[in-house]
Amino acid sequence: MTDTQFLDQAELLLQTVEQACDRLNDATEADIDNQRVGAMVTLSFPNASQIVVNMQKPLHEIWLAARSGGYHFRFDGGKWQDTKGQGEFFLNLDRCASEQAGVPLSFAKALSS
Repeated sequence: MTDTQFLDQAELLLQTVEQACDRLNDATEADIDNQRVGAMVTLSFPNASQIVVNMQKPLHEIWLAARSGGYHFRFDGGKWQDTKGQGEFFLNLDRCASEQAGVPLSFAKALSS
């Protein structure tokens, strides 16, 4: 994957996270504040916990930091997969955000509805 391809895919992922937050806030009681600064999106929850999603351009990875830990994802041509075999990015984001928000959340479903 070239740097340009990585940046295109990573930017799409960050935009998807931002858009899904807006839709989840409209559809649920989650109340997620999302803030974008450069290549990083920070999701803040009412309980003062945060999830940070950011690009790691030199490694061609997306990193997700949550209460449950840190996760690294690489694009496999179709999806962002965890580098340690822990699954796809949005499944991990759903799990972490649901735990931190205290309500079930699905970022991918938020965009399809």
